Parts: sequence; structure tokens; C-alpha cells
Amino acid sequence: MEGARGRCEFYLGLGLALGSCGCIGASFVLKKKGLLRLAARGAARAGHGGHAYLREWLWWAGLLCMGIGEAVNFAAYAFAPATVVTPLGALSVLVSAVLSSSFLNERLNIHGKIGCILSILGSTVMVIHAPQEEEVSSLESMAEKLKDPGFIVFAVCVLVSSILLIFVAGPRYGRSNVLVYVLVCSAIGSLSVSCVKGLGIALKELFAGKPVLKEPLVWVLPACLGVFVSVQINYLNKALDIFNTSVVTPVYYVLFTTAVMTCSAILFKEWQHMALDNIIGTISGFLTIVSGIFLLHAFRDMSFSPDLLPLILRQGGADLHTSSWSGAERHQSCLHQPLLVPEDIHKGSQSVEEEEEVECV
Repeated sequence: MEGARGRCEFYLGLGLALGSCGCIGASFVLKKKGLLRLAARGAARAGHGGHAYLREWLWWAGLLCMGIGEAVNFAAYAFAPATVVTPLGALSVLVSAVLSSSFLNERLNIHGKIGCILSILGSTVMVIHAPQEEEVSSLESMAEKLKDPGFIVFAVCVLVSSILLIFVAGPRYGRSNVLVYVLVCSAIGSLSVSCVKGLGIALKELFAGKPVLKEPLVWVLPACLGVFVSVQINYLNKALDIFNTSVVTPVYYVLFTTAVMTCSAILFKEWQHMALDNIIGTISGFLTIVSGIFLLHAFRDMSFSPDLLPLILRQGGADLHTSSWSGAERHQSCLHQPLLVPEDIHKGSQSVEEEEEVECV
């Protein structure tokens, strides 16, 4: 009975995570559209420290859409492990890339499409091999996890690195390197996921009738979550204002997933109960996602034309291929032709000998 209930909660969390991807992917496009409208009107851009986007309704629509998606995702973390919920964010990359090509005129070439497919396949593999059991099921257990020295060291490293990125690397490289602001969002996001996980557990116990409101952790987690989410929104807006959505979304996904998986391994220790084949499957799925994201990001500006295809795959290539082979005895490929025919070689050797005779005279 308990195992069946656990599987039902797992699939409920899985469904909620899938539903949140559409809202989150669309929110990137709506917010980018609002930022572009502000830039067209000459308003102070977010990349320059402006906050004119707060008066743009499209930006607020994107924020609302993201809020709905994050709320659904919030519920998903309460029922399924973070190692399962987080990788499904690859579907929001697909939604964002497709909508960006339709509404923002951001070109998505064949490499980007292959990258989206690889991201989906990698996410599927990770879901199949991820743990299906909850490691933390009570608020008291969550509090003990947060006191673990390993997690404390991780949290301190995240906060220090984020401060360095904001105040040192941001002013110098923020407008030329997409990783600066996205790293801030991803690192802080790993801590926000931990807060969301704790609040989800607290809500489940609250609905079960337990007096969780007396616990100090219930009030600390929302305060920390508010600060972390505010930082994420601010620097995600800066990244979206400077770089294309089709670039920011996948890079943010890879870095955010990596940070969350690291935090989950340290805090919840879900990987300790996984078999070797599941660990290999999870890592392989994640590397597949990274490969897809690399295709989507690295070749975004490369133009793809039929001339790049092999001859047999072009239109009418079969006919050309046949005709070239029919005259193979009469015409050699230029790759196999000598640079000089035998007559030219003979003439060349004669001319060299004549020049030597003249020099001797």
C-alpha cells in the first residue's frame, strides 16, 4: 500500500513537472518581447541597469506565466525527487526555442533542432534511471539535512562565487559573455530549489494536520526563497536583454540542472541509494542533454544550405551521381587527377634541362 502510494506521488510530480515546462518556456518569450518593445521606444534597458520593464505589460505577462509554471514546479518538487523534476526543464528549452523562432524572429537552424531533440532524449533517459523514492519526508529530517557540514560548505561557496560574479565579473564581462549572469541565476537557483523542497514538505505536513507552523524553519525558508528568486529574476532579465532567448534558455538549463543535481547529491543524498546502472544512465542522459545544448548554442549563427549536403542528398543528386559514374572511364575525379599530365611532365623536364645548359654556358 505504501509502495503504491509512493509511485502515485512520483507520477503526480512527474506530470506537474511536464505541465510547468510549457509555462516556463513561454515566459521567456513573453519577457523578451516586452524588453524588445522597451528598447524600440528608447527606454533604459535592463542590461544597462534600467527597470523600465516594470511598466511593460508583456513583461508582467511573462512573469505571471513563469510564476504559474514555477508554482506547478513547486508542487512537483513536493512529490518527486529533484533529480527527476529538474532535468525535465529541457522541454522548456524546446518550447522557448520554437516560440522564439515564431514570435521573435530568432532563427533556429538544423543544428538547433537536433539539439532540442537530443535534450528531450537525454531528459527521458534521466527520468527512467532517476531514483523514485523520497529521501526526505518530514520537516525534522529536512532540518537535519540543512545542518550537514557538506551542505553548509556548498551554500557558502555558492554565495561567495555569486557575489564575485555580480560585483567583479559582471561589470567587466557581463555584456560580452553569456555565462556571467546565467551562472548567478543557476548557482542561486540551486539554493532556491532546496527551499522549495523544504516548503513542499512543510505544506504536506500542514495539510496532514501537523503543527508545522511552530517550527522556525517554516518561516526561514520563505524569506530565503524570496531573496533567491529576486536575484534570479534580476540577473535573468539582464541576460535576456543582452543575448538571444535561444542562447540564454539552454545555457541556463544546463548550468541550473548541474547546480541542482550537485546540491541534491549533497543535501538529499539520493545518489547513495541508486544502482550502478541507474547512475550510469543518469550521467549518460545528462551528457546527452549537454551535447544537445552545445549544438543549440555553438552553431546558432551558422547558415545551413543544401550546398553543405552530400551530392547524393541534394535535389537531383541521384541523377548527377549516376551520370558521373557512367562516364567514369572518360573523366577522372579532380581529387584523383595528377597535377601534370605525362606530356606536361616531359615538357617540364626538358625545359629544366635547357635552363641548366644555358646556365653552364
